[in-house]
Formats: sequence, C-alpha cells, structure tokens
Amino acid sequence: MPIGSAVHDRTLALCKSLNYREWSGFFSVSAYEAHHEHEYAAIRTSAALIDISPLYKYLITGKEATGFVNRLITRDATKLAVGQVAYTTWCDEDGKVIDDGTVSRLGDDRYRWTAADPNLRWFQGNAGGFDVTIRDVSEEVGALALQGPTSADVLRQVADVDIDALKYFRVTSGAIRNVSVDVSRTGYTGDLGYEIWMPWEDAGRVWDALVDHSQDYLVRPAGMLALDVARIEAGLLLTEVDFFGSRKALIPSQRYSPFEMGLDRLVSLDKSEFVGQPALRNERLAGPPRRIVGLEIDWPAIEVLFEAVGLPPEPPIVASREAVPVYSGREQIGKLTSMVWSPVLKKLIALATVHRNYSASGTKMLIEFTVQAVRHKVEAVVVPTPFFSPSRKTATPPASARTS
Repeated sequence: MPIGSAVHDRTLALCKSLNYREWSGFFSVSAYEAHHEHEYAAIRTSAALIDISPLYKYLITGKEATGFVNRLITRDATKLAVGQVAYTTWCDEDGKVIDDGTVSRLGDDRYRWTAADPNLRWFQGNAGGFDVTIRDVSEEVGALALQGPTSADVLRQVADVDIDALKYFRVTSGAIRNVSVDVSRTGYTGDLGYEIWMPWEDAGRVWDALVDHSQDYLVRPAGMLALDVARIEAGLLLTEVDFFGSRKALIPSQRYSPFEMGLDRLVSLDKSEFVGQPALRNERLAGPPRRIVGLEIDWPAIEVLFEAVGLPPEPPIVASREAVPVYSGREQIGKLTSMVWSPVLKKLIALATVHRNYSASGTKMLIEFTVQAVRHKVEAVVVPTPFFSPSRKTATPPASARTS
C-alpha cells in the first residue's frame, strides 16, 4: 500500500477529488479537482506546484565520484561544471537504456542523481575499483517542482537565491523560510520552471512558503494528469509508456537504445569507456532500426468520423497511454504510445515508435483511431519535437510575467 510523500498532509487537504495514484510506493495526486484543466492552465499561464518527492534520488560522493558517474552515463561527466545539471541515460552492456534522469554536480566530488526506477544495486555493482560512496537518499530529500511563467516571480519573493542569475539546467543553493534548499532550473513541463530540493522533514514549510504567494502569482497545485499533457507537448518520454527500461522489458522490442529514443545528443562516444559504449558505436554506424518521433494527427478527419455517427467530436483531453498501431498503407510500421489534445497548440499530437525509414520530418502515415468501437485509419505527419518550446524556458534572466 502506498504511503504519504514529504508533503502528503498538504496535498491531501487540497485534493478535492481524492484522485490519487501510486508513484514509487507513494501517494501521488492525479488531479486536485474533478478535471485537470485548471492545473494544466497554471503550468502554461501562471505557476503550478507539483510534488515530485517520490523520485528516486542518490548521492554520489568521493574523490573518484566523477570517474564513477562518467563510467555509467552516456554523457561526458568530466565536462559537467559544479552547479550544472545534465539530463542523461545510462545503458546496459547491449547499449539499451536502463533508465533516464538527471545528474547534478553539487561539488567537486558530490553528485545528486535522480531516476524513475530503483538503481542502487546496479550502481553498487558497477562501483568496484572506484573510491566512492553511494547513498539512497530518496526518503531523505523532498522535492517540489514549480513550473510556469510566474515561477521565477514567486521564487524572487520567497527564496534567498539569485534567481536572475540561474541559467537553464543549472543548480544553486540558498534558503526558503530558513530551510536550506537547492534550486535547479529544470522540470518535466517544457516551460520556465524550477525544482526545489530540501530535507524531507522540511518540505512542508517550503510548500507553505510557495502557497502563501498563490494569490499574487496564481500558484496552483497540479497533479500527474496535467503534467502528462505538458510533458507530451514538450516531447518528453515516459518510461513504461514510450519506452521500457531494459531491466523491466519482457521482450526485446520493449528495450530501447538512446538512438532509438531520439536522444543522440546525449551519447558521447568519444569519451572514456562507459557501459554499453561498444554496442552504441556499432549502432551509430549501422543506424538505429527505429525511432521515437513526434506526430501531428489530422483532427478535422477525426471530426468527420464523429459526425458520421451523430456524435460531437471528443478530443483526448486526458493523455492516452494506450499503444495503437501506425501504418504505411496496410503495413504496420510502428506504434503510437502517447497522444493528447494540446490546449496551447490546438492540435492532436502524439509520440510514436516507427521504422527508421519513416522517421524523417514530413513523412506521412496512418494511425489507428477508434470511434464507437469501430477502428479507422487517420493521417498523421512526423514533426520535430518539442511540439511546444517557449523562449521563456531558457531566457536568462527570466522575464517577470507581470511585464512580459
């Protein structure tokens, strides 16, 4: 049975819907209200406060910490400066992704590593010969995400942190209401946003400080349903939906390499030896057999299907995680894994795995769409991701939402 996260007493008091789900053994809010539309709107128009404490978190320390991290991840950890954060993958010997997450360099020999799945045993199994200490701090470090156009404004008011100097994918230290915190300019929404890391037992005080400014900056707590819409708009992949970690995969087709995931930029083959490097070298030469791509789906064609049976069109406002076939003519060339109606783009968008011959931008294909238990084929086209990427996400200093 799940247990409460670092701010469960706060989220429970606000969660009118009592719509929770399980995340890594913790209760996590799906939606605070009966519908997630206001929570999504906060992500894109003001600020959303999201409990991300259930993330797995590891602290890597020791004089060979950099060498250890570099041995495991596909990126070059030696190029990470203190105060820098890297989104990265790490692979098994076959070059298939075990998991993805962020690595933050907090000091010369100190790293915080986040992951979707438990990785402690795998880290320990690869630590032989390295002078490092690996600690699972998942239940020692609480974490909150503050995402949206007014998020910087809120932190300017409550945090003893130089928000204007904090660049995209950087982390700094400071305090909020006398609680020591790390603030990173990171997130899973594809918008201006921050993640705040603090001692587990102090997370409630930090939550309260942020909520106290909810009226001034329209801060609203948001759950996983709203986050799912935003992450698809940002072209961000979800484990066990768009790909499977190689340790959880039941069949070979569920295992993905970084190249198949479209994450070529995260693979530094010219750095020193790392797990999976020989297999990834071979795959880069041959080319991946498939790719995860972004799709725009012909919504007017779907409206016609609804009208033909006398129903109003129903766009998938809740993100669909049901895999459906993708075709070229009658030949199945892949599968669609995530699909949602984008409120900000006014388009039906999706993430799909397709054969590499069909992965170029502009390639047209057909996706399966069901109306009243009847399966149809609707046209879609490959487009670059992210679907939505506002300039405010990376602008330094971030503009005030009141003047922008």
